[in-house]
Amino acid sequence: MSLDLARCIRPGDHILWGQVTGEPPSLVEALVEQRAALGGVSVFLGTGLARVLRPTHADHIAMRGLGGLGTFRALASAGVLEVLPVHGGQVHRMIVAGQIRCDVALLLLPPADDAGTHSLGACVDYMDAAVARARTVIAEVSPQVPDTGGHARIPAARLDAVLHSTRAPHLLPRAEPNATERAIGAHIAALIPDGATIQTGLGALPEAVLAALAGHRDLGLHSGILGDGAMALMRAGTLTNARKPLAPGVSVTTTLVGSAELHRFAHRNPAVALKPSSHTHNEVVLAQLPRLFAINAAAEVDLTGQVNAERIGANVIGGVGGQADFARAAARSAGGASIIALPATASDGASRIVARLSGPVTTPRSDVDFVVTEHGVADLRGASEHERARRIIAIAAPAARESLERALKENPP
Repeated sequence: MSLDLARCIRPGDHILWGQVTGEPPSLVEALVEQRAALGGVSVFLGTGLARVLRPTHADHIAMRGLGGLGTFRALASAGVLEVLPVHGGQVHRMIVAGQIRCDVALLLLPPADDAGTHSLGACVDYMDAAVARARTVIAEVSPQVPDTGGHARIPAARLDAVLHSTRAPHLLPRAEPNATERAIGAHIAALIPDGATIQTGLGALPEAVLAALAGHRDLGLHSGILGDGAMALMRAGTLTNARKPLAPGVSVTTTLVGSAELHRFAHRNPAVALKPSSHTHNEVVLAQLPRLFAINAAAEVDLTGQVNAERIGANVIGGVGGQADFARAAARSAGGASIIALPATASDGASRIVARLSGPVTTPRSDVDFVVTEHGVADLRGASEHERARRIIAIAAPAARESLERALKENPP
């Protein structure tokens, strides 16, 4: 059963829904199907897991978002996604300030509790701000959505329309790391002490890092994402959060991304707290976490340590995201570090350690402590520009080192 969205959405409305597992599948499908009848609307997109929105839908839907993140890369590549180059931690406050408009919020929620309130489910992120700003709130309510804690709940009376379904949040199968990713994971695990608090992203490389941490003790988690790898460490007694000064004993995140088992694990689990990105990515909050290790990926790194995670030439492959929020905090954390991890070689054989970035600087060199490839670790702490370049070249693919040395000689720092 579908809703007649024209009864709730006006021509020209700006619509916002949750990222990744916060996307309400039935409501987004209805929006696409009914788009011609809505008189032209705009949507704001974060990271996608579904493939419902397509470039052809730009005929009646104007699309803005954080970049080519997840399945929205196809929209960016087609030129129909207008990219906002902002940090993940900025989005919440920009919605509050009205700089990112939200007339209509679409939610994916679990059923209400006995008090008549709904959890925000598998993705909190900036949706509490969206609900506060929205004229109209439409919810897809499903028993397949986990009821999570750590954030303000939504009163059922705040919902202007409800679509009941049995749809689950979008799932992301656990990625299986390859030999290169496992080697990188082992290098990173050797940098992280017992009792550290970690932040990681999505994909096979973060999974390799988490798997390599299995022998550690009393790790904590404060991250934008909690996935199956973190769940495994919690179950094994490795990720206890026992030494974390903020929310001890609790893994803090803003989004669950993974399997149905992960959603069952997080359902009413007091050891997992989903908080708004205004908390998880907040520089004041992050400054209170000693031994914070931020582990983030890159498309390429140059010889000074600058990081590009957004574009390769004209191709939009990612976005600013939360990388810089966490990297800066970790680089300043007592006993912590900002780690950038990437395979030395791209799938087409090109070196990902480069003399010059082919896209924008996502994270500045001043916020990078270590660069890690399968060939080793470049420790950039306290290193001069020339020393940085030498250390980074040493972990590039062997076949690329000569050309990088030549580039360094021709254009010294």
